[in-house]
Amino acid sequence: MVARGYWGTVANRLKYDPVTLFFAFVILAIVVVSIAAPWIAPKDPLKTSMVYRLKPIGFRDFLLGTDELGRDVLSRIIWGGRTSLLMGLVPVGLALAIGGTLGVIAGFVGGAVNMLIMRVMDVLYAFPSILLAVAISGAMGGGMINGMIALTM
Repeated sequence: MVARGYWGTVANRLKYDPVTLFFAFVILAIVVVSIAAPWIAPKDPLKTSMVYRLKPIGFRDFLLGTDELGRDVLSRIIWGGRTSLLMGLVPVGLALAIGGTLGVIAGFVGGAVNMLIMRVMDVLYAFPSILLAVAISGAMGGGMINGMIALTM
């Protein structure tokens, strides 16, 4: 039997798992569509028109209909994907950078610094994460940047 590396084993397992491959393709398609929103979105997502208010799915050029202000729902979903990706990926990246840095510092320095970092993290983990994010967001105010910082903690 030929010894495979880690990624060889992963590739072999994926070869026999079409459901995982299908959903990986779906997620990749969502990311690509969200990134390419300026070129893919059929209409301006902010343009309002009371004439086209609350039109049903499939009405004229509105594939998913319109909302209460006459805005194209499909365009709003495509553009909203950009915000959702940003609000999901940036806090995770920041948390990785902050947590990794603190972990390296605690590991290399050790002693009292390690204990201090661990106790601060224990205090943070004692609070429910959503409650902590709401409290941080309330203290810092609204906005997307403050929301990302609150979600990072």
